[in-house]
Amino acid sequence: MNRLHLLLVLILAVLSGLPLVLSKYTLGIFIMIFYYAYLGQSWNVLTGYTGHISLGHALYIGIGAYTSVFLAQHYGLSPWVGMFAGGILASLVALILGFLGFRFGLRGVYFVILTIAFAEITRLVVSHIEVLGSFSGIFLDFDPSFRNFQFRGNIPYYYIALTMMVLSLAAVRLIEISKLGRFMVAIREDEDAAQALGVNTFKYNMIAIAISAFMTALGGCFYANYIFYLHPDSLFGMGLSIELILRPIVGGMGTLFGPILGSFILTPLSEVSRAYFSKGGLEGMHLILYGIITILVVLFMPKGIIVYVRQWLKPLIPERKGDD
Repeated sequence: MNRLHLLLVLILAVLSGLPLVLSKYTLGIFIMIFYYAYLGQSWNVLTGYTGHISLGHALYIGIGAYTSVFLAQHYGLSPWVGMFAGGILASLVALILGFLGFRFGLRGVYFVILTIAFAEITRLVVSHIEVLGSFSGIFLDFDPSFRNFQFRGNIPYYYIALTMMVLSLAAVRLIEISKLGRFMVAIREDEDAAQALGVNTFKYNMIAIAISAFMTALGGCFYANYIFYLHPDSLFGMGLSIELILRPIVGGMGTLFGPILGSFILTPLSEVSRAYFSKGGLEGMHLILYGIITILVVLFMPKGIIVYVRQWLKPLIPERKGDD
């Protein structure tokens, strides 16, 4: 175990003990930090490593949330099981999207438009399905128990979100060092060249989008049982997709720790500035601040803040290919 690994273990130990000293409000901020880090990691699989930009990833959050809640309310299925059903359904939808996009060679802005279209169509369809709450959405009944994925207080949600973030980190690391990860990066760098060298780009693109959708949908189930309310506009809308992708963009796309770093920077900024400006009657000002910081990072640090953090931590990082 090198010094970087020891540092990571120390950070995890500190995070594990924070609920003992944090206020309820601060605990809520950390839950959202972990949550958006997890979602950013999920999006990073498709966009950061494979190079296909998706602006409709809220689609999979919504599918995961609505599927788990629907199965719980109508069939009594525990959300712990329903979340995997939602993940499978999201993967199937992603495979349909991927087939249309990758089989017909849609790249760049055309693939982006396809992802937005799928999310918007799903939002409109769900808005007209009465059993899914239609335009009114769905309120979840509060029945706290582990089986129901509902708890009194934020501490259980904190540890679940932390676990999801850590597991996503481990999963992406395994992908990163595998043959799959190497082929994904090859596709990102030059898809035509990768195909010319014998890489089945269609196959690995489909695998990447399915994994990304599955992971994202699990996050949707968590979100549903944390906020107790589902609405198609908020769960399938462009706003949530933008919120999701900004973390890895600011932190560093295509890197292992970029989404986590971006979430630790942007999420507290978003939550604190929203509360501050709302008190002064300046609702929405936090979005302007949010946007300015994002633009500055994109202009002056196009590879993300992780590049500079990596330089600071260079003495701790072993010289080994693939480390972030």
